Amino acid sequence: MLLIPAIDLKDGHCVRLKQGDMDQATTFSEDPASMARTWLERGARRLHLVDLNGAFAGKPQNMTAIRQILKAVGDDIPVQLGGGIRDLDTIEKYIDAGLRYVIIGTAAVKNPGFLKDACTAFGGHVIVGLDAKDGKVATDGWSKLTGHEVVDLARKFQDWGVESIVYTDIGRDGMLTGINIEATVKLAQSLTIPVIASGGLSNMADIEKLCAVEGDGIEGVICGRAVYSGDLDFAQAQARADELNG
Repeated sequence: MLLIPAIDLKDGHCVRLKQGDMDQATTFSEDPASMARTWLERGARRLHLVDLNGAFAGKPQNMTAIRQILKAVGDDIPVQLGGGIRDLDTIEKYIDAGLRYVIIGTAAVKNPGFLKDACTAFGGHVIVGLDAKDGKVATDGWSKLTGHEVVDLARKFQDWGVESIVYTDIGRDGMLTGINIEATVKLAQSLTIPVIASGGLSNMADIEKLCAVEGDGIEGVICGRAVYSGDLDFAQAQARADELNG
């Protein structure tokens, strides 16, 4: 079970939001590269970056900070990033800069042709981020609920060759209310590609619950507010996950 620390970037700083609200941002560090090294030292095996400004602007907005993070971790661990990825040129720039995976969210839902092209051009590097509430997919920074069922879209994207799905329960993200295990397992069981859980991770009990269902196809979990607030000790959590899934 991969525990993947999240570094959410806003105006070059490392922040956390509550339920995707840019006005409810808590700054945890003004040096994202140093934060990336900290997670590396604590045993992280992958990093999850979000360009929050990019997600709202529809194009990369934190490129300097992203490059600094990639330089800081080098080839030690893979880095994945989402937020504002809307065209193939952007993907190419990110991969050339050293990013391992790009996460396509809103654009995958609104412009499926782009996702298909991305999977063809950059096979093995494309992850889809599906944000949902009550089983329905949301887009545009969670501001719009669509009529699409998560499972239906995920199956289609799987057929196109995406590497994995990051599944976020937007009702829980940043709220420390616990992962929606049931919905995440339901999605994972319907796919042959891995699912990465996201949204609401709060404590060690969540880690243990996720480890118990890893065999259903849940590859990892994004660690956000809980590991920044101190509610969850990242190194201890990863050690416990390794122990459980030995």
